[in-house]
Amino acid sequence: MRVRATAATAALLLAALTACGGGNDGEPDASSKPSAAETAPSKEATPGQVEAGLQLGEPAQTTGDGGTGTLEITPDTVVFTKEGGGETSASGVFAVVTMKDKATAAVAADEPAPISGGGWKWMAADGEMIDVGGGNAFNVVMDKYNNADPVQPGAYQWRSQVFDLTPAQAKGGTLIYIDGEEKAHRWQMPSTDSGPNVAEVKKQLEF
Repeated sequence: MRVRATAATAALLLAALTACGGGNDGEPDASSKPSAAETAPSKEATPGQVEAGLQLGEPAQTTGDGGTGTLEITPDTVVFTKEGGGETSASGVFAVVTMKDKATAAVAADEPAPISGGGWKWMAADGEMIDVGGGNAFNVVMDKYNNADPVQPGAYQWRSQVFDLTPAQAKGGTLIYIDGEEKAHRWQMPSTDSGPNVAEVKKQLEF
């Protein structure tokens, strides 16, 4: 009788173990497997990664000064010259950039003034930031590109920005515009004269 009891007990234990295993033939229980979220590759940016900027000729949708209105800004031409507008570069090279500002909302919009922390800057390849209008650049003006009034709804203006750079700063630079919401827009700049209006810009600089 003791032998039968022992066999019956063993059979019950075996049945219990089989039930707990879930009949998965040695596979790990589903609750122990990592979730899809845990195994999926991370989409977060690598620390220190910088988002690529726009190229010359590509537009950016920007917020106007004081958060009023919107401007579609398109830097379209850059000219590098030692002299222009009757001035000589103090550092070696003027980078003259022209752009088209178009108001795309129902109210007039303007670019923020540099005094407010907005507006245009040039970032050299080593990261150095150069303000617009420094050195002798402030006095370089061109009639067609000298507009500075708020842009009316549906209209556009041609404008220009001039930077007084060293030859090293002029190579591989990034044009940066900080709009009315303090958002920075970036354009990778060529190191040679480029854009559809190079000849016109050079002609206007010859006085």
